[in-house]
Amino acid sequence: MFGLFQGKSRSRVGKWLDKRGITQEWLASKTKISRNTISKISSDNDYSPTLPTIKKVMKAIREVDPRAKTHDFFDI
Repeated sequence: MFGLFQGKSRSRVGKWLDKRGITQEWLASKTKISRNTISKISSDNDYSPTLPTIKKVMKAIREVDPRAKTHDFFDI
């Protein structure tokens, strides 16, 4: 009923954050992107961020995983 006990919906970015124990707050701080936008990026598979936003997110992700590829996280 209404997704009870199924856990939160996560995008590829959200799953990456969860796997590494990294918070959305960390990503928001590193990228200077609003917490609301980071939340959308982390949970909504249908959300399409702008190219500048994708670049900021990928720069932060690559601080943790230098081999990360944009296409692993976003459909562009």
